Amino acid sequence: MNSPSPQKNDDLARTLRSLCLLRTAEDLPDFIARATRARWSPVQLLEELSRAELADRSRRSLERRLARSHLGRFKPMADYDWDWPEYIDRPGVERTLSLDFIDRAENVVLVANQGLGKTMIAKNLANAAILAGHSSLFVTASDILLDLGKQEGSRALERRLHFYAQPRCLVIDEVGYLSYDNHAADLIFQVVTRRYEHRSLVVTTNLAFREWHTVFPNAACASALIDRLTHHAEVILIKGKSYRNREAEEDKARRETLADTGSPSAQSEKRKKAK
Repeated sequence: MNSPSPQKNDDLARTLRSLCLLRTAEDLPDFIARATRARWSPVQLLEELSRAELADRSRRSLERRLARSHLGRFKPMADYDWDWPEYIDRPGVERTLSLDFIDRAENVVLVANQGLGKTMIAKNLANAAILAGHSSLFVTASDILLDLGKQEGSRALERRLHFYAQPRCLVIDEVGYLSYDNHAADLIFQVVTRRYEHRSLVVTTNLAFREWHTVFPNAACASALIDRLTHHAEVILIKGKSYRNREAEEDKARRETLADTGSPSAQSEKRKKAK
């Protein structure tokens, strides 16, 4: 098999790009060299080309889903300290990480005070969904309401509601941290209703359901939201003290220890003991 001339390589690369065979076009000289060395048959050449293109498209699709998810940085579940919370439904968390809830268009609601890892778990669920080939979007309750509230006109609002209805896994973080007026509550309700029994929601909240009336303008609104969220849902309760507070206390103790051991009086005491 003779290697094509550089001019023919360029022409062939352009043709491959027009056919959206981007990986082969980018690696064309190397691809031709490998085919020549290994004396691939026509069938082997097509098989290798197909394999490379599928792998590249899968990689680029994953990168797009990650970029669109707005996940940001987060710790993996391997770093989660299961022994820290006073109570956590670990089997429930691990069950949701299998992603069966997405296939059934069910929801996950994580209920916990600040600093117990509910956002970390939610982000890991969204990331697992992305790795499994699903689209995911992570957004805080305040951000989604800010986005929907600034839409001018019914058509613009409809487009944004459609946008939030599309991801297979939508994470709404921090429901309950702010109070909502009637309009904001209606917008949240529309998002939940459009996804109900069609797409999965993951919601994190610091409030037990009986306390939702404190942030929603009326009991009927809170009741309707809870009904749709929990009809097909895994509700995971986490109890305990803030893990972030523990880390802050440990960092403070470590700094105080370093300050004590590094102070002149501490160094003098060490020299006396050495003598």
